Amino acid sequence: MTAIAALYLNSFVLIAQAFLKVPALHALAPTGTEPAFAVAQGLFLLAFLALGYRATTRFRPLEA
Repeated sequence: MTAIAALYLNSFVLIAQAFLKVPALHALAPTGTEPAFAVAQGLFLLAFLALGYRATTRFRPLEA
């Protein structure tokens, strides 16, 4: 769970940096408080929750 949370936070920063540095994205959300930025982060959170849930429920440790 900790690895999933750390990967999500790193990805969150990646999206925030993309909105600051990529001109097309920066035009959509110059301050980071616009709906385009919130929608992008929200969709990413939902996708990450779904994939994280699937990964944790399908995990089967090897028996020694």
